[in-house]
Amino acid sequence: MSSIPEFTLQNGNTIPLLGFGTAEYPFGSSSETMKETFRHAIKLGYRHFDSAAIYQSEQLLGEAIQDALSLGLIKSRDELFITSKLWCNDGHHDRVLPAMQKTLSNLKLEYVDLYLIHMPVSLKTGEIGMSFEKEDILPMEYKVCMGSCGELSKARFGQINWCKQLFPEKA
Repeated sequence: MSSIPEFTLQNGNTIPLLGFGTAEYPFGSSSETMKETFRHAIKLGYRHFDSAAIYQSEQLLGEAIQDALSLGLIKSRDELFITSKLWCNDGHHDRVLPAMQKTLSNLKLEYVDLYLIHMPVSLKTGEIGMSFEKEDILPMEYKVCMGSCGELSKARFGQINWCKQLFPEKA
């Protein structure tokens, strides 16, 4: 596979323009196959991986990254651009940092390159699921939620900027 073009962000970091998604449905249904798929993607030259807590694939991606390092497919974690996302039931000021810490633990990484809010809603805490009722949706304080990620010293984080356009009163 030829080199994947990159885009330079305003802060000087680069992001590969082609990423590899880590979701499968039903979520978490084929662990060994997924891990091998991620490892093979790294071997082929993919460097951007898009994950999320709800996909239940963060741990498998972390294991594949560790394998790729030990096999010499990549020289360092810094060769990769890892994105993950906060799921809606963790979109509360007291749950964001623990959710990000769990993501980092699952991935076996010290930081992610981009940490996004998966959907701009906050749900009642409880089981993770894709379907929810209108009464489960709660107000979300974007700055409070994502601002707490900066407290995790070794984590780099990103924040979706379209929430300011959609919900200017919340930003």
